[in-house]
Amino acid sequence: MTIDIEQKAIFVGANQQNQTSDYNKQLGIVAFGASKTIALWNPLDKDCHGITQTLKGHDSIVTCVRFIHNTNYMVSTSEDCHIKIWRLKENEWNCIQTITKYTQTIVALGVLEGVVAIGCANGMVSLWYEKETEDNTDTFQLGEEFEVEKNVLPLSLSISNVEKNKYLLAVGGTNIHVFIYSFILDNGIKNCQKQAKLEGHEDWVKSLAFRYQETPGDYLLCSGSQDRYIRIWRIRTNDLIKDDDEDENTLTLLNNKQYKFNVDEGLRICINFEALIMGHDDWISSLQWHETRLQLLASTADTSLMVWEPDESSGIWVCGLRLGEISSKGASTATGSSGGFWSCLWFNREGVDYILTNGKTGAWRVWSTTDNLQVDEHLSISGSTKEVTDIAWSPNGEYLLSTSLDQTTRLYAPWLFNVDGSKRSVITWHEFSRPQIHGYDMICVEPISDTRFLSGGDEKIVRSFDEPKGVAELLKKFVHIDVAEESTMPESAALPVLGLSNKATGEGEETQDEDNEEDETAAKNISYEIVTSLEHPPIEDQLQRHLLWPEIEKLYGHGYEITCLDVSPDRKLIASACRSNTPQHAVIRIFSIDTWLEIKPTLAFHSLTINKLRFSPDNKYLLAVCRDRKWSIWERNFEDNTFTLKCKNDKPHTRIIWDGDWTPLEFGNSFVTGSRDRTIKLWNFDNETQDYKMIDSVKHDKPVTALSVFQTLIDGKLLVAAGLEDGSILLYYFYNDKFELISQVSDKDTPADKLTRLRWSTMIGDNKYLLAAASSDNTARIYSITL
Repeated sequence: MTIDIEQKAIFVGANQQNQTSDYNKQLGIVAFGASKTIALWNPLDKDCHGITQTLKGHDSIVTCVRFIHNTNYMVSTSEDCHIKIWRLKENEWNCIQTITKYTQTIVALGVLEGVVAIGCANGMVSLWYEKETEDNTDTFQLGEEFEVEKNVLPLSLSISNVEKNKYLLAVGGTNIHVFIYSFILDNGIKNCQKQAKLEGHEDWVKSLAFRYQETPGDYLLCSGSQDRYIRIWRIRTNDLIKDDDEDENTLTLLNNKQYKFNVDEGLRICINFEALIMGHDDWISSLQWHETRLQLLASTADTSLMVWEPDESSGIWVCGLRLGEISSKGASTATGSSGGFWSCLWFNREGVDYILTNGKTGAWRVWSTTDNLQVDEHLSISGSTKEVTDIAWSPNGEYLLSTSLDQTTRLYAPWLFNVDGSKRSVITWHEFSRPQIHGYDMICVEPISDTRFLSGGDEKIVRSFDEPKGVAELLKKFVHIDVAEESTMPESAALPVLGLSNKATGEGEETQDEDNEEDETAAKNISYEIVTSLEHPPIEDQLQRHLLWPEIEKLYGHGYEITCLDVSPDRKLIASACRSNTPQHAVIRIFSIDTWLEIKPTLAFHSLTINKLRFSPDNKYLLAVCRDRKWSIWERNFEDNTFTLKCKNDKPHTRIIWDGDWTPLEFGNSFVTGSRDRTIKLWNFDNETQDYKMIDSVKHDKPVTALSVFQTLIDGKLLVAAGLEDGSILLYYFYNDKFELISQVSDKDTPADKLTRLRWSTMIGDNKYLLAAASSDNTARIYSITL
């Protein structure tokens, strides 16, 4: 039996690190750190495929990623203290070397052909060089290691090849100086010594970049600091060094000290301060020189990107282009904000310049600029920046909701149609809405209907949201999802400055004066107009501001953080549970969707946190699986919607039960459970004993953390997906009272961490089944499975 498994989409945000991304011009791909993986993405792909692959290998957050240009190497570093050298061979990236000598986080990385500079959190900087080994594998070996200064941690490194085998290394860190080292690369690192200490900055130096001039031996170094300033230094060699101490045109107010030194007998170097760039309102996070023109791109923590260039007549550096946003009220690193943009990339393809940056939401922004200064923003990628805790398909199976510890709820759907109504030749998945941007970590999500969903998180409240008209029209335009009750929908929603509840715009207080009402109407129309005029799926700015869903109801009652919830298939009842270490709080609360009121009494049996709640397909039973290693089945009385304990099992598993799911009705009254004891078990109701008994069990080599049963039988067989703690996804058939492993998702396509949830979509086409997976490695993934 052949089973074809194709990864349709990966959604994950970029890590909040200054050196987490790099662009490879030959391959046309961006590589960036995404949790503990390296995500690969072609930003100029005409079909907008998004992330194509995630490379696994690191055990902790990836801090730096760099391509070694003109080679097929990539270097990555991580908080797991390891450095990995990756090599591209036959279109596949493989790790060929792991450097494990460090005991602390690697925080800075500088690369050049044949040499890699590493900055470690213990204050040491080390230089590694490429060496041909006997078995013909290129490996990097340690050539030199030194401490910059006592109590100085390196934060940024940049290497420059001054002449043949003579190099300069610039080091910036938790100090106001830029340190310049020189070394010679000749079958090893030789004569490495500190040559200069460039003065001028008033705070830590976060970014450094060398730039070559057209004139050999005359080039620039830029340094960006937390003091909000960028300094540019001119570096000259040998004959270009002027003997007079000061150029007569220079401003005498600025210190123009010259730093002169010899690298060896044949090479003299002079460095002097060239220019000071002022104009940013917050920390400088990343700097990039243009490939051909004398221009400098700076990304900062004030959510702005600026392109600086020297004025032709005066030589003063001026801002030629500003992108991003005007900083929001008081949101700076000084007030505890996590910063605007973390890193930036700048490259030219076929005469068009592209500027890329990633922000604190994890999403990428892409702009293109041409010589006539026309700036366009392009469709990009987005995803969660923390663990994805839950996912749920809409009842029609056409879109996917996800929640994450990054305090957002996101809606993903396939882009099927163009604006003119024509069908797209290639289908790609995108984030179409961000219904909830919250102040608490989000834990669970469940739809009530195709236009309404519930979410719960670390705040003890279950909130309910309704789809606004703008989002409905967006999904209708690009996905052809039709909504019957569109006329009654609010147009859009907005989040008040000091609130947690999304308000439908136009719903303001009746006592407002006329001016405020006019403002609100204008704001409402802006969001609605922007959304309905889109010609492609929304970009990050629109997702953050204009695609929220209005909140309609809150459900109270739990004493601790909500851990799970479910909605009955007849859309009448909600069941929810919260975190607990006492029987008093380990109860299930039932709410009526018609009245939004709790139906008493609470269902008490368990003694610890309930991990999952699932209503049976016939609405008759409720399954609860718990950390206390027990499961319980509750029977519903349809007259008053109360529940009584029908069956329980005190020792079904030997460890925590993480997940459970019902089988389809035609299979019988059965359910499947998965546990930390590494087993999945199928339980079937026995009419004689009036209890559920175990039919079969499968043992794995890792704990089972997620389960999903497809809700239709396939040729009389049950289709079960199981997710393990290491990210593995296995597919089983169950028939003749036995589990049979039919396939496993390829290791290169699975998450790098624990699976938190698996869900089958109800939509089937051409024997293709959609399976969504949420993981602790911050990814939400969608697989197409052809049986």
